[in-house]
Amino acid sequence: MKNVTDSFISLSSAEGFGLNTNILETNIINLSVVLGVLIYFGKGVLSNLLDNRKQKILSTIQNSEELCKGAANQLEQARARLREVEMRAREIRVNGYSQIEQEKEDLINIASINLKQLENLKNETIHLEQQRVIEQVQKQISRQAVQRALGTLNSRLNSELHLRTIEHNIDLLLAMKNITD
Repeated sequence: MKNVTDSFISLSSAEGFGLNTNILETNIINLSVVLGVLIYFGKGVLSNLLDNRKQKILSTIQNSEELCKGAANQLEQARARLREVEMRAREIRVNGYSQIEQEKEDLINIASINLKQLENLKNETIHLEQQRVIEQVQKQISRQAVQRALGTLNSRLNSELHLRTIEHNIDLLLAMKNITD
């Protein structure tokens, strides 16, 4: 056993305390003792390291789950907003089409009214023009008739007939004056 201890741990005054790290010079018992000591003392350290790592992993998973839930909530809210916006867009589109149709009908009605007004104005203008032409024709006919009558009178009227006509007209005027008085 002295070889075992000597081969694994060397305690000499010249060399000091040390470990023999050469595996071929150490035996299984020495290795088992060293492993036992490491397991006994390292168990707490290893368990603490594993517990810490486990806690970090669990907290990371929990944070990830919370972030996932938050992202899912935000996604659902975004989808709800998208649905609202799509519904609003549909309403605007439908209202826009309705408004376009209403404006189209209004324009057609206004155009129809304007067309009727123009037609009435045209008919009125034609009627007024006809009246003006009729008046011109009547004036022209009257002038021609007066000119013919004057021509006839001048050609047939002599001074005696002319004096009788003047006297007759004077008598008529006096008679009208007496009636009005």
